[in-house]
Amino acid sequence: MQIKGYRKLTDGKWLNLFDVAYVDDAGTNRNWQVVSRNSEPKCVSGRFDKPDAVLMIPFHRVQNKLVVLREYRVSLAGFQYEFPAGLIDTGETVAEAAERELMEETGLQLMRITRVSPPLYNTAGLADESVVLVYCECDGQPSDAHNQGGETIEVCMLSPRDAHSILADPTGKFDTKLWIELDRFSRLHSWMPYCEIKRER
Repeated sequence: MQIKGYRKLTDGKWLNLFDVAYVDDAGTNRNWQVVSRNSEPKCVSGRFDKPDAVLMIPFHRVQNKLVVLREYRVSLAGFQYEFPAGLIDTGETVAEAAERELMEETGLQLMRITRVSPPLYNTAGLADESVVLVYCECDGQPSDAHNQGGETIEVCMLSPRDAHSILADPTGKFDTKLWIELDRFSRLHSWMPYCEIKRER
């Protein structure tokens, strides 16, 4: 497989569509459309080391609960359960972006990062966007005072039992990463702090 070039098809502020030309293993010329947040797709630039966004998996260490958002998503014409997340600003570290986005979306203060993933890919068949998972402990009271623009966000503080109830709702919409993590969390005993489980690994 060899990437031959690309053509930019749109001119958006936050993301764009590219037509990428490549040669497959049989030597056949092919094209694939890719959505990217960058000025050129990563398959061309090779910049797979730089994540586009952070996604926090926050555990409130005082309330002993997992912090989850219920946010309105235009593409779904409704609310989705998801973790706090956001784009990494130019010059920002992963830790700085995580602290800023957690405060903006939940009003909670990031106290300690316990684990960070490498860049991960959400929908590689469609986009080259990568996200870093940041497992962290937080403190404070939830607030929407720092929400940006047209964001409509509800902060949910979940026990394992709460997580089980949400997962059982057949009408609920879930981010994939959240569903996997929430399913695991829902199986824990309520007296076992999630952050402690992470540290035992």
